[in-house]
Amino acid sequence: MSAFQIPKFRLPAFVATIGSRLPQWPHSLHMAAALNLVLKLKLLPEDTLTALEDKLFRVHVRDTGGIAHYTYRDGLFRPVFQPAREPDLAFAANLSAYLQLLTRQEDPDTLFFNRELEITGDTELGLIVKNMLDAIEFSQLRPRLPGLPLAGH
Repeated sequence: MSAFQIPKFRLPAFVATIGSRLPQWPHSLHMAAALNLVLKLKLLPEDTLTALEDKLFRVHVRDTGGIAHYTYRDGLFRPVFQPAREPDLAFAANLSAYLQLLTRQEDPDTLFFNRELEITGDTELGLIVKNMLDAIEFSQLRPRLPGLPLAGH
């Protein structure tokens, strides 16, 4: 394990108040770009990507007020700036939980059962996405993105 551990924290409420009033489209744009990078690096299991086709996703960072909407269509993740319907799958958590998840300090099941990660929508789709995330070998990013701090490496 890395010497650095991301602590559990919650940003002050005023951050979410301000953040929720800011334009949300940059979050969607950046989320889609990050997912497309992972896609380009061939870190996502291609056999399960078809299950994501035309599904709408939402990622809400509660304590920042940030919300990203995106979809997967025609082989790419695409930002959705004004969703016309409820997402097929939605995630909500504080920033610290997402950071712990991304660095593999915590797994999605632990965060979910500790009520730090809320997942709503299509249960089967949620399981597919969870398994896709679990299949990603983040260690493969290190040679391609030097200096990337990842727990456990």
